[in-house]
Amino acid sequence: MKMPLIAAHRGASSGNIPCNTWASYEAGLAQGADIIEIDVSKSLDGELFTFHPRTEPVFLHSERLISEMTADEVKKLRFYNYDGAVTEFGVSTLDETLDQLKDRCIVNIDKFPDCPAEIAAAVRRHGMQDQVLVKTNPTEEWFKIVEEVAPDLPYMIFARNEDNVSEMLCKRNLRYLGTESLFSHEDAQIAQPEYIEKMHKMGLKVWYNAIVFNYKTVHAAGHNDDISASGKPDEGWGWLIDRGVDMIQTDWPGMLRQYMLYGYHKKVKVL
Repeated sequence: MKMPLIAAHRGASSGNIPCNTWASYEAGLAQGADIIEIDVSKSLDGELFTFHPRTEPVFLHSERLISEMTADEVKKLRFYNYDGAVTEFGVSTLDETLDQLKDRCIVNIDKFPDCPAEIAAAVRRHGMQDQVLVKTNPTEEWFKIVEEVAPDLPYMIFARNEDNVSEMLCKRNLRYLGTESLFSHEDAQIAQPEYIEKMHKMGLKVWYNAIVFNYKTVHAAGHNDDISASGKPDEGWGWLIDRGVDMIQTDWPGMLRQYMLYGYHKKVKVL
């Protein structure tokens, strides 16, 4: 069976390396990630930074949001590590991150809907239209916006439990790639191998999320990073791989790569 691509959620962060920093992206690549997922925030004066909006109190110990600061103010900030100690890592601009990752991996730019035209322009400025992936919710409003500002960028939709639009989107003026499929229960349409097989016949891809933002928000019917990294990977990552999925997003890219290489349905210990 062909193994899925590994998407490192905000890079690979641990210890003194916070997520969404240049070091976390390097760590993700070093651990075998094929895709680096990044977030984008826009400063008060319009500069784009790689940072997850509204997490400033957690990662920067700032009650002010990046959207409320000038770019010069943002550049003076420093990330805090997992023990709450300040680090040397600043907040990178989107341009700096695109320069860092160009020609090295697929880049999934999250929060694309917050500033689609500006993000699309940045991607073109770096000549990365074949390397960057963007996503939106599956609404007609967003289909029209993407057709207008980013028809040249690989594009996926967030499908929740079911997908009724992929066949139609293949006929639109979009570079449609497939779905980021989020399912709360195993019986969901998009959790079935038959769904993925159908998507493949249309030349489309399916992305599953093993990450856990909040245990109350279920993205993969419980087949997630938590169960996989804590001793039962066959019930987590293995179950997702069994579906025939094309990409898996994880906070544990190194462990997932090791599992794919040495542990998938084999009676050996994952190193």
